[in-house]
Amino acid sequence: MRGPIKRYTLDGNLVHSLAELYDELSHQLALPKEFGRNLDALWDVLSADVEGPYEIVWRNSEVSKSGMKKDFERLMKIFRELEHERNDFRIIIE
Repeated sequence: MRGPIKRYTLDGNLVHSLAELYDELSHQLALPKEFGRNLDALWDVLSADVEGPYEIVWRNSEVSKSGMKKDFERLMKIFRELEHERNDFRIIIE
């Protein structure tokens, strides 16, 4: 039986780069200290190391998108693939 859904919130007003995103996710999700701080490492920890069910709510995402540019799109691709791979993960973009 699954427990309640854990909700993590990103604020686009505070996330303007991948480094800031890694900092925020590392803090909120208690990612391992050896987390590689790159997109491949992010996929690895989100797909295997974070216990579900969980969701990430990204508020003010347009602010992040304007600062992160192509990195935002690459990140969204990872989140969408993660939703496809895990039935206990969801990304909510606001």
